[in-house]
Amino acid sequence: MIRSPAVAGRFYPGEPSLLDEELNAFLTAGTQATRIRAQACLVPHAGYEYSGRVAGAVYSRIEIPARVILIGPRHFPRGASLAILSDGAWQTPLGLVPIDHFLAEKIARACPLLREDVIAHSAEHSLEVQLPFLQRLAASFAFVPIVIGTVHYAELEALGHAIADVLGSEPGPILLVASSDMNHYESDAITRLKDRKAIDRILALEPRGLFDTVRDEEISMCGYGAAVAMLTAVRQMGATHAELVRYATSGEINGDLQEVVGYAGIVIT
Repeated sequence: MIRSPAVAGRFYPGEPSLLDEELNAFLTAGTQATRIRAQACLVPHAGYEYSGRVAGAVYSRIEIPARVILIGPRHFPRGASLAILSDGAWQTPLGLVPIDHFLAEKIARACPLLREDVIAHSAEHSLEVQLPFLQRLAASFAFVPIVIGTVHYAELEALGHAIADVLGSEPGPILLVASSDMNHYESDAITRLKDRKAIDRILALEPRGLFDTVRDEEISMCGYGAAVAMLTAVRQMGATHAELVRYATSGEINGDLQEVVGYAGIVIT
């Protein structure tokens, strides 16, 4: 099965040369002399105009291995609440990206809550917008797509533990990418305060702390489930450090400081 792009031409350029030019601008702005090997990262998934600089700062900071796991929110109430795909490839304007069949199957076996579900992935943008960045930086790679609709902590924790169990048995580096925007549609000042509370819990590598903070403080972080699962996995795998690479809000781009969306880029080693 080939999944066609759902948001090319809207969230990012659909024309390859324009997309390549835009990616170059985002990645060059954040280029590091030496890339680090990360266990995981948190990146945003809005239109590139708004969140591309934050995502580019993260991706330009780290080595991109040949295998990647992408976890993000399921924005639409369609399909399974924990949905994986284990066969086929995804199309972007830069070409095809194959799904890592064997890695996906191992994760699905380790986490019986996961369901093979095309519908949950068909129109979802949170994973798709990551692929062009990865294509631009990696000569070739395969990935595992997982989207999350559940808000139950036990299920998010189970997914994180299953991913860690699988990664612990696999040779070679595998990058775990959690896709999330931060607080939505409040003022720039309020959003920055709320986002800082969530970011602090991520930097402390506290999955339960993030879950409780997002809910108690009413932070509309759309991919907090993906971040909780990611943090659960990296804690089990022995991660010791998280760094906020870049933070921004949409108000910095469009000048509207009354209703903004926050974007955070974090690297975990």
